[in-house]
Amino acid sequence: MTKILIVGGGIGGMTAAACLLRAGFDVAVFEQAGELGEVGAGIQLSANPMRVLRHLGLVDSLAQRGVRPHAYQFKMFDTAEILQEIPLGDGYEARHGVPYLSVHRADLLEALVGAVAALKIDAVTLNATATRYAEDADGVTLHFADGGEARGDILIGADGIKSMVRSTILGETPVHYTGDQSWRILVPAGRLQPGQRPDTVNICVGPGKHGVVYPIRRDGLVNMVGCVEYETWDDESWTARRPWAEMKADFAGWHGDIQAIIDHADKDQCFRWAMNNRPPVDHWSTARATLLGDAAHPSLPYMAQGGAMAIEDGAVIARALQQENDVGAALDLYQRNRLARTARIVNESSANREMFHLPSEAALREAFARRDMNAERTAWLFSYDPLTVELR
Repeated sequence: MTKILIVGGGIGGMTAAACLLRAGFDVAVFEQAGELGEVGAGIQLSANPMRVLRHLGLVDSLAQRGVRPHAYQFKMFDTAEILQEIPLGDGYEARHGVPYLSVHRADLLEALVGAVAALKIDAVTLNATATRYAEDADGVTLHFADGGEARGDILIGADGIKSMVRSTILGETPVHYTGDQSWRILVPAGRLQPGQRPDTVNICVGPGKHGVVYPIRRDGLVNMVGCVEYETWDDESWTARRPWAEMKADFAGWHGDIQAIIDHADKDQCFRWAMNNRPPVDHWSTARATLLGDAAHPSLPYMAQGGAMAIEDGAVIARALQQENDVGAALDLYQRNRLARTARIVNESSANREMFHLPSEAALREAFARRDMNAERTAWLFSYDPLTVELR
């Protein structure tokens, strides 16, 4: 039986593990942390990744924990005027066959871990820091910081933007600071007045900054991410804390609902990190190793598709390995069928940054008047099915 080694036990790595195990492969996941967990943040699950999660039997459990927002709204930063809307809710599910959910990242990972454990109870090894690997004609050997090693037929690097596997395959790749730093807070909905509790995904756009607000748990938890232009950058880490007063100052003059969310955040739980842009690459595989998720195609979060791409990757690589008996041919098939789509998402996410930060309300209205976000995303983004798309 083909044995696949996966470095990284996050959303992408665990999705790949579950899809590969269901397809009949043997899988071993190695995670450097002492426990599997995600940072306290939300993730949006549009139809494209939801089809994979349905395949894994996770839709009902995620729907019970998360939220089904009824719309995705682009709003003016100071008045909350709706510039454009993508309808979600029942109509979205009727069109695409699966719901649009917003969930806590930890809840999604927990569901994926359960799916993997149900297929192979000992699939995951914790406290396993992979330091290097070596390929040969018969397989790949993965080496760990404690001197141990693992042997398999294929290696998948699902180890994020600071990926060891990526650096081995690609070497140093260009990194550009976008000019943005991103704030992140979570606020219990019970601290807000009923009218201030969002039941939609809100993209609030304004000169030099934008904010994303949406609910992520049915029992009441609101996620806010705010991207603000800064000349200099500090840490590219989701866990870098910054003073609450700085966030409050950054969003002065914004709509009252945004102010309420910031005001009710825990003052010591405000995080800010630098947003760096990495242009798409034209390959990410070798004869026996490949990448997925952020390790392959790191993206700015301005389309809410970073996690979605990782989930798609996990399904497509499992299909490619079923379709091609030769390992090299399978990894090439996977890469070839993911490069264009992921590059488009990465590039459009970068372009959205410019659109969301236009310098005046008039410019913002004009830009949104020229676009039909619902038609655009339905046509190619939401309609993509990683389980049935032809692999060429």
